[in-house]
Amino acid sequence: MDGNLQALNALLAVFSFVLGSLIGSFLNVCVYRLPRGLSVVKPRSKCPKCDNPIAWYDNIPVVSWLVLGAKCRQCGQPISWQYPLVEAITGVLFLLVFWRFGLVIATPIYMLLSAALVLVTFVDLTDWTIPDEVTLPGIPVGIATSVLFMLYPKSGLAVMGPFELPVFNSLLGAVVGGGVLYALDKGALLLLKKPGMGFGDVKLNAMLGAFFGLYGAILIIVIAAFIGSFVGILMILAGKRQPAPGGPSDEAGEEPADPPAPGHYLPFGPYLALAGIIVMLAGPAIIDYYFNTLLAPPSL
Repeated sequence: MDGNLQALNALLAVFSFVLGSLIGSFLNVCVYRLPRGLSVVKPRSKCPKCDNPIAWYDNIPVVSWLVLGAKCRQCGQPISWQYPLVEAITGVLFLLVFWRFGLVIATPIYMLLSAALVLVTFVDLTDWTIPDEVTLPGIPVGIATSVLFMLYPKSGLAVMGPFELPVFNSLLGAVVGGGVLYALDKGALLLLKKPGMGFGDVKLNAMLGAFFGLYGAILIIVIAAFIGSFVGILMILAGKRQPAPGGPSDEAGEEPADPPAPGHYLPFGPYLALAGIIVMLAGPAIIDYYFNTLLAPPSL
């Protein structure tokens, strides 16, 4: 019986990765089209260089990119590394979610959240925007998960906070998660005379706070700030200069069109997204360690 269960889990793990990579292929379409106001459904995928439709056998996640040698079959122009990267990352995240939660209600919900965070990350990296199509519906969806958590405590969902009512924690997480970043943006504008956080970051962390509650929202800000500071220091030491936010890029992986003068700018959305993934997978354990170990009174 144990052998059959292990075989089933292995099969479901493979299915999770394949499903994630297929979703990642669709996310590539969204990353390119959403900033341009284009439909993500029609027309079918085509090469951005020669406009020829991409055949199904040339659109197999990761595999087709490797088989084609990262070049379009029709025109021979290079295919950006972003495409297989998005597919592989989404596949791995789906696999991690299944590995962490198993066959519970939380698994499909957190898989979709992972896909949303991948989309947010790559849109922010290429276009310096965070799509409202993700964050605005995501806030009520996050609040709805708190209702599921309340009705099904063994769902695997986690709305973290000091209050027993999960819906209240979810609402408080959305308000505090977005409110803290909004206050930081206004403070930077007042004191430094330049924008701090974009309003897209505010809505993104409000969405994450709705999913993970008050403690989750605070933990996400702390983790994102730590990672962002570390990466920013490395970039400064390495002499890397990132162009400030401009218009949407012409192709995936290219710099924004007509960027302003360069400076040490970093989109914060990817760090919030990464922190959200960490909290999703390990948030309760981190919070439990903090309160029960680091803040625990010393034993006599």
